[in-house]
Amino acid sequence: MLTIHHLNESRSQRVIWLAEELGLPYRIEHHARNPGTKLAPESLKRLHPLGKAPLVERDGKVLAETGFIIEQLARGTDLLPPEGTDTGDRVRYWLQFAEGSAMPPLVTKFALSVVPSQVPMFVRPIARMIVGGLNKAWLDPDMKRLLAFWEDTLAQGGWFAGDRFTAADVMMSYPVEMAHLRGSTSRPATADWLSRIHARPAYQRALTAGGADFSGATAS
Repeated sequence: MLTIHHLNESRSQRVIWLAEELGLPYRIEHHARNPGTKLAPESLKRLHPLGKAPLVERDGKVLAETGFIIEQLARGTDLLPPEGTDTGDRVRYWLQFAEGSAMPPLVTKFALSVVPSQVPMFVRPIARMIVGGLNKAWLDPDMKRLLAFWEDTLAQGGWFAGDRFTAADVMMSYPVEMAHLRGSTSRPATADWLSRIHARPAYQRALTAGGADFSGATAS
């Protein structure tokens, strides 16, 4: 049986969802964020030096990093076709893309959005100007390209790796959900994809098991 170390409002929700999709037996060890800092608790550091979720215990080993965990759990199933096949390679591409290309600008944009409220009152106008300049020059154009890329991909086959649901869709759920919460997923194919993953019974069971709806928190 798997032990999924789940941090509320985090990337670990995807691992619970995958376990439900695959019918894997698992138990959840819940970890709560610090209510003040929103950071992960010390309990995760006892399992892994970085102290971030998700972490999965399987056969006496601790697995870390969402993409690696999902690849390990989905290997040999229909959700991760063999390497070297068209679909299998597309799935693996999106497993890397989700954290490598999609999440950095999303996390940076979120972090910058809270900066003005964290500095002394008299410098807040300057902080807002700096944040606005960074968004305009860098983050907003980057996000526009990302969202167009997702939309074009989903418009072609309906799913991230082609014409059927795979581990790629599980992995991409977090960045797309995060963008959606910030009003960035009004494009029709992306909105339709979100509706379809939300309707999946395994997704609903994972939400119940995880203890809360997705809220877009970014610190693991």
